[in-house]
Amino acid sequence: MIVCIPELLSAEKTKEFRRELDAADWEDGKSTAGHMAAKAKDNVQIPASHPVARQVGDGIMRALTLNPLFMSAAVPLHFLPPMFNRYSGGQTYGTHIDSAIRQVPGSGHRIRTDLSCTLFFSEPEEYEGGELIIEDTYGSKSVKLPAGHMVLYPATSLHRVTPVTKGSRLCSFFWVQSMIRSDEQRAILFDLDLAIQRLSGSLPDHPAANQSAVQLTGVYHNLLRQWAEV
Repeated sequence: MIVCIPELLSAEKTKEFRRELDAADWEDGKSTAGHMAAKAKDNVQIPASHPVARQVGDGIMRALTLNPLFMSAAVPLHFLPPMFNRYSGGQTYGTHIDSAIRQVPGSGHRIRTDLSCTLFFSEPEEYEGGELIIEDTYGSKSVKLPAGHMVLYPATSLHRVTPVTKGSRLCSFFWVQSMIRSDEQRAILFDLDLAIQRLSGSLPDHPAANQSAVQLTGVYHNLLRQWAEV
């Protein structure tokens, strides 16, 4: 399941964070890649311990917890703090799959990476190339979103970033451990939640619609009881 989260950050907040990120110190992105991924990875990143990374990361986390679409799609349990990368001058990240387990920087805590997230800080017209290509069940999906928008996709997916041949592509990336390990079960809950919201919103004063929404909500929570890991 690939879900785009529009306007996770407002235009003003996106520009504010972009200015802070542009002024930060950057290092070779291979420093955080695994053995195999390092062979395919060519970009720069802000060190996870950098004050700007922590400050902007906290702002992203606040936005995520307030976004109903993200909460419905991810059903989050744990987060890996957001990190930041930049591609320019032909830099790219070849086809790879994300590590299944990652340690939270500065702690002994580890999370299972069920979901990968990419939040864009550069507008599409600022750079050429740089598409995020995700290998989905039905083929390849190319993602290149406006600044402040985010894509959420299964961390089990093969994916790559095409070479940035002009301009600069700046993004945040991070992972989520969901309460629902299975992507298939997570997709069922997501579709059910959206249906409940549409039903409740389209006929708010209709008794039969309200009763159906209550029954469907009960089904949602009973499935959550069966499938959730907390």
